[in-house]
Amino acid sequence: MSRFVKSREAILLAAIVALIALVETRFTGFAAPGNLARVFNDTSILIILALGQTLVILTRCIDLSQASNLALTGMVTAMLNAAHPGIPVVVLIAVAVALGLLMGAFNGLLVWKLDIPPIVVTLGTLTIYRGIIFVVSGGAWVNSHEMSAAYKAFPRADILSLPVMSWICIAVIAAFAVGVNRTALGRALYAVGGNPGAAVYTGIDVGRTRFWAFVIAGGLAGLCGYLWVSRYAVAYTDVAGGFELDIVAACVIGGISISGGLGTVTGAVLGALFLGTIKNALPVAGISPFWQMAISGAAIIVAVTFNRRRAPGRVILKEAAA
Repeated sequence: MSRFVKSREAILLAAIVALIALVETRFTGFAAPGNLARVFNDTSILIILALGQTLVILTRCIDLSQASNLALTGMVTAMLNAAHPGIPVVVLIAVAVALGLLMGAFNGLLVWKLDIPPIVVTLGTLTIYRGIIFVVSGGAWVNSHEMSAAYKAFPRADILSLPVMSWICIAVIAAFAVGVNRTALGRALYAVGGNPGAAVYTGIDVGRTRFWAFVIAGGLAGLCGYLWVSRYAVAYTDVAGGFELDIVAACVIGGISISGGLGTVTGAVLGALFLGTIKNALPVAGISPFWQMAISGAAIIVAVTFNRRRAPGRVILKEAAA
């Protein structure tokens, strides 16, 4: 318990609670359970994407194409639904995830096989994926009246007083909590990020590990493409434009080290919730939402500076050997 109290996650959790309490003193009802559930639901997509980005950053890489992946998969599912309303929603979700996995694999292969720096690869694919949206859509929008009722209703459907989108987010968090901490791939991610050279001597394929991190991040971006477009009931070329900043900010604020090998699932979730709380609190406080970008950028700088002063990450290679 004392270790958790001193951890980055505890500090971030305290900051979120303090922020909620501060807003509640001026606007009664913000801290009500129902409103907090809405804040969580509003932040669900950011949480899912931040978890995918966490895997990539743990391996000393970065994926700047997640938002473009999201926009393309969302546009494809919306166009399919508009052209063929009878396609089951589960099939459209499968298409979105498969397309996201494909784009993530493309990023991963370029990093793995051609040894191109990840930031260069994903800056390039960011533009490529956005360009493909223009090609497939002709620059046209898919509006709410063109989408089927089932397509729009799925993420909003309530189960035990929580929308399906929140339950999907909870399921992803649970899967990551197990996968990152209890599987060989999870240990490999930390090993590759902590010391790629030493990881090779333990039999870990650094390139392959990074490849799978990109694939998983891409698949989650594809899932979020459907969730985003169906929830807001509109698909257009600039969907989630600039959202890359929020994703990276959530990870860095949550203690995911840009230098790799350090970070937790809990930290990524709390980092996303911190930004989500700010995003919901700004309009309530009468502050322009456009300030969120400035706050996110400042938070990245502060968080990176703070991370550099932290103790070394987990000695994962010794754990694996034991």
